[in-house]
Amino acid sequence: MPRNQFQRMIFALITVIITVHAYVFYSLYVVNGSTLMEVNGASSVLSAVNKQGGVLMCGSLVPIWAVVLTEFILAYLLENLLGSPLSFRLACKVFDPADTHPVIFETAIICATVGIMCPAMSFIAAFLYYPYYAGFDPMTLLANWIKLICYNFPFAFFSQLFFIQPFVRTVFKLIFAKDIKARTVAEVRAV
Repeated sequence: MPRNQFQRMIFALITVIITVHAYVFYSLYVVNGSTLMEVNGASSVLSAVNKQGGVLMCGSLVPIWAVVLTEFILAYLLENLLGSPLSFRLACKVFDPADTHPVIFETAIICATVGIMCPAMSFIAAFLYYPYYAGFDPMTLLANWIKLICYNFPFAFFSQLFFIQPFVRTVFKLIFAKDIKARTVAEVRAV
């Protein structure tokens, strides 16, 4: 879909905006919600987070907006520097873009992106949300990383494949409708 660096960066921006919010919600509410409510004696996750003074990140309590902003910056950089270029190359190793139906090729890119980004972002999260108050142990970091991959990978795979990427592609087509139409007309004239 994106044809130049600017479009790739906009595509990544839309993806990361949606994805980071989805993963922060998933992590706080689905994975850790009952624990947060139990520890803080709260009736909702948001009140539990507010009652404890934020989310524990890098050994300190920070507000949710700081968690979202931190993860957004890291995910956007990682997506542009590593995720997008590598996922395209991996998809090209399996499928020839010229001979493969676009839906199949885009699905291969999505799967490759999840395969790259999920372990990478899970490692970053394991490092950011490590329980530093208990001292640092590399084996605990490794165990937390593997645990996060196990929690995040199914959610990442299915949400990206069936919800997030179809939505992002629709929004992208709306934003770049003129460019897509001009490109289509030029391709038809070339034939």
